[in-house]
Amino acid sequence: MKDLLIRPGRIDELDTVEELLRGASTWLASRGIDQWQYPPHRDRIAAALKQGVCFLALAGDKPIATLQVDDFADPEFWTPQDDPNSALYVHRMAVHRDVAGLGTGGRLLDWAADHAAAQSKHWLRLDAWKDNKGLHKYYTDFGFTLIRIVDLPHRRSGALFQRPTKRGPGGEV
Repeated sequence: MKDLLIRPGRIDELDTVEELLRGASTWLASRGIDQWQYPPHRDRIAAALKQGVCFLALAGDKPIATLQVDDFADPEFWTPQDDPNSALYVHRMAVHRDVAGLGTGGRLLDWAADHAAAQSKHWLRLDAWKDNKGLHKYYTDFGFTLIRIVDLPHRRSGALFQRPTKRGPGGEV
């Protein structure tokens, strides 16, 4: 996927973002994975769109993916020892099934790392479903390291990953 434009989503694109997330949820369910088997958090997505931290990836004029990149370090996962302010965090990344396997997700993660570096962040971080080993492999294939798994009884997510941005942990560009 060569011609990919990644830009902040607009509030009038809330339905588009939700549709991309529902598509990912349906695909996961078809594979027996119970991740994201709930309606999208419309209020959270709307807030992210208003804040300019929910992004759409477009091929031509067609939205094909979404992700949220912000400074929210979930306090149930990221501790003060992790230096939460040294990173940006990826949330709700979904790629339309029509373009799955074409490298779109990897391009989004590279873009997010560059976006974090431009904000002088040393890390790009995310959390993933604890038992989705295929997703864990996907992230490690794109340069992420599994930091730890936080096992909370009320949460299925908790596999914590990070990768350095171009700034790197020592500040080098």
